[in-house]
Amino acid sequence: ISPSENRVVEANQAACDLLGYSYPALLSVKPSTLFESTLPVLITFSQRLIEQKKGWTECLEIHSSNGEAIPVECNGVSASEDDKDILILNLRSKALIERRQSDTMIRDYIEGGIIEWMRVEKLFKEFEQQNELILNAAGEGIYGVNMQGNATFVNPAAVDILGWTEEEILGRNIHKLIHHSHSDGGYYHETDCPIFSAFRDGKVYHIENEVFWSKDGSPVPVEYTSTPIRENGELVGAVVVFRDVSERKKAEAELKAALNEVERLKQRLELENSYLMEEIREEYHYHSIVGRSEALRQIIRQIELVSPTDANVLITGESGTGKELIARAIHESSVLSQRPLIRVNCAAIPHDLFESEFFGHVKGAFTGATSDRPGRFELADNGTLFLDEVGEIPLSLQGKLLRVIQEGTFERVGDTKTRKVKVRIIAATNRDLKQAVNAGRYREDLFFRLNVFPIESAPLRNRADDIPMLANYFLKNACKRFGKSDCYISKGSMQTLQSYQWPGNIRELENVIERAVIVSNKKKIDIDLPVNGSAETAAASDLPDDPINKMIMTDNERQQRDRQIIVEALRETGGKVFGPGGAAELLDVKPTTLASRIKRLGIDKSAYQ
Repeated sequence: ISPSENRVVEANQAACDLLGYSYPALLSVKPSTLFESTLPVLITFSQRLIEQKKGWTECLEIHSSNGEAIPVECNGVSASEDDKDILILNLRSKALIERRQSDTMIRDYIEGGIIEWMRVEKLFKEFEQQNELILNAAGEGIYGVNMQGNATFVNPAAVDILGWTEEEILGRNIHKLIHHSHSDGGYYHETDCPIFSAFRDGKVYHIENEVFWSKDGSPVPVEYTSTPIRENGELVGAVVVFRDVSERKKAEAELKAALNEVERLKQRLELENSYLMEEIREEYHYHSIVGRSEALRQIIRQIELVSPTDANVLITGESGTGKELIARAIHESSVLSQRPLIRVNCAAIPHDLFESEFFGHVKGAFTGATSDRPGRFELADNGTLFLDEVGEIPLSLQGKLLRVIQEGTFERVGDTKTRKVKVRIIAATNRDLKQAVNAGRYREDLFFRLNVFPIESAPLRNRADDIPMLANYFLKNACKRFGKSDCYISKGSMQTLQSYQWPGNIRELENVIERAVIVSNKKKIDIDLPVNGSAETAAASDLPDDPINKMIMTDNERQQRDRQIIVEALRETGGKVFGPGGAAELLDVKPTTLASRIKRLGIDKSAYQ
């Protein structure tokens, strides 16, 4: 071959016979194609021949005309022709060499009068000798069996794994010795043994989940391959390669146990998470609605009833009670939740722009209408429109609003084209619309169209149980917003919050908390509330001449008042003065100060423990 031109220069008939090519065909095939599977070896070998003039290798494979890779031994020399290197390769089929050597040995045995079984035994011995390095170095156990199932050779790894010596294994029926029972102790019949099946039907068997039995009677988990051995086309036995998979089985068992534990913990966490989410949903944060009072629970039940429907909803209640949150909760729980909730603050729209804001306008409809603009109803098509402060809609526009709610049709300002929409209406107001209807300021038919499902948003004074949650919720947000941490409201201050009447409702509570966080220079937040807003003050004003309720008191009356306050605090805290939940925390005073007052007033705190 010419390595520089990548071509076959000459070939003899033996090369043509070996590769199955005709002479002209072989000369037309490139050497890189012939030696494709071992091309790097060919390149290295060629370089060595050029440098050293001769060489030998058994690592080449040459491809025949039908694509079969033929392992070959190769003797080579280099020459030159027209100042170009030429390599002369003498190829010998390794399979043919081995077969000739085997035939020669067998023929020698036959000629020497050795009987047939000795020939087979010699064949296994030859196998053992030829592969002695592999057998000794292999980490897997390897042994051979003849047609009678008797062991013919065994490698050191098999001896180490099974505990039997080589002398105890050789010549013994291998199935009866190490493969006689299943892992559960049940009898393993020889006819079912895949090892023996290999030299009976000539198939290769790979088995993963069986055991071999060691000398001490303990099972060894193994996976093994039983490969038939043929001589001149006839089955003469099998070679078994097996691996001890005890560690792998142990690791698999540990992994399975770990996965089962993970799955168990996952299910537990899912159940706990489901429980906690349900608890949060029902009691704490239902679509951002914080609280768990009975008044709030009733609102949530109404939201859950109306959300799956497309009924119009009218939310009434005082300012600052969270009517928009209720509207959002209804929308987010409905089938329209994938669409946006379009909000219109009716109180913020100038009267002359109501129609344009609701229904849109076309270019040139009025001064400043420089382009077409869709109204809120178009934006909310196939969704939800939230009309906040719906009581502020002018009477002159209530008829058009009623039409689009009833018929789903409208026209943009300045346009004659009638458009159709499908919109769910959620309205909110702090006005008494029934009174407005009676006074002639609100259309009765529009009121009934909006008031399909009424929900009343409870004032905060009726949700005293929710005030601690709301206060802590607003406190957390305010501290995060203003860069403060670990802020808290004392128990006494929390009771002050709960006793206040909250004319401004939740909005006022949020403002009070934010203001307290801003002015506070310590972790404990001081609450500053108007005196005339507390329930105690309102109740005290109705009491007659009880000296404790008088604003102007003698020193004795003041001491009696202080004594009664401290006694009530001790009674509520079980006589505890110091620490969390103690009377000092309840009264929002230093524990040492309170202890001094108790001593000075002669109060026996143990009487309340």
